[in-house]
Amino acid sequence: MSGARDRVTDALYGLGWGAVKKLPEPVATALGRTIADTAWKRRGPSVLRLESNLARVVPDAGPERLAALSKAGMRSYMRYWMESFRLPAWSRQRVRAGVEIKDIDLLMDGLASGRGVVLALPHMANWDLAGAWLTRGQGVPFTTVAERLKPETLYDRFVAYRESLGMEVLPHTGGSAFGRLARRLRGGGLVCLVADRDLSSSGIEVDFFGDTARMPAGPALLAQQTGALLMPATLWFDDSTVMRGRVYPAIEVPETGTRAAKTSVMTQAMADAFADGIAEHPEDWHMLQRLWLKDLERGPE
Repeated sequence: MSGARDRVTDALYGLGWGAVKKLPEPVATALGRTIADTAWKRRGPSVLRLESNLARVVPDAGPERLAALSKAGMRSYMRYWMESFRLPAWSRQRVRAGVEIKDIDLLMDGLASGRGVVLALPHMANWDLAGAWLTRGQGVPFTTVAERLKPETLYDRFVAYRESLGMEVLPHTGGSAFGRLARRLRGGGLVCLVADRDLSSSGIEVDFFGDTARMPAGPALLAQQTGALLMPATLWFDDSTVMRGRVYPAIEVPETGTRAAKTSVMTQAMADAFADGIAEHPEDWHMLQRLWLKDLERGPE
């Protein structure tokens, strides 16, 4: 049964990349909203989890406000998918015109310094579009990692898709990713990591919207080990066809303390920057899974 389900999943994603990118943009946008609204009305586990997560982000929101946020969140999530399916067919000009990033000079100046930059992002808006904007729109190559998905053919699709956009993609598992990322940074390169959720035993506990969550240690460790700059960034949509974003100032490595203590301080600073951006645009945070430790301790949903 699992094998059949995996084949169906892979086929559906293949259909998305093959068919959606051929649709006129207004048609794809309308289709995405219809799918999002249908999923939201069904109130499935993912929608309920999204709403529960948003309740922590906006603690004073009543039921109507939370419902409106979760509906907008599902629309934002489907916009991500519709744009991603269509992204390989976008021209360089369309990609360049589709993104505006505040304080992008912080990133460019960091790269110009030759130190290398770790750009850490939460699951907001369309991080694949941001990546394509860097590689195809700005001529800035970078390296990232991808979680191994099941079936393996689906993982291969995602890797091929991101590589077609100009990204170097390393597998998250296998043990060699950290070393290769470090080499890219020592060479003055850019590493981009989605870093707002970590379920491994090596994750760092952080205070996030007033409760404890776990985020990856990798961004802070890479910065410490290589001398690279660690810069958080956040993304969001508005009512236009342009995605917005912001790069935050580099997180400094503490001058004193053990490596573990420094990693904890830096990861908390990263989480604080994420929280700042998510609080401003909660509907564009695509966290449809459990994140806070209290929620994880409750067992399967």
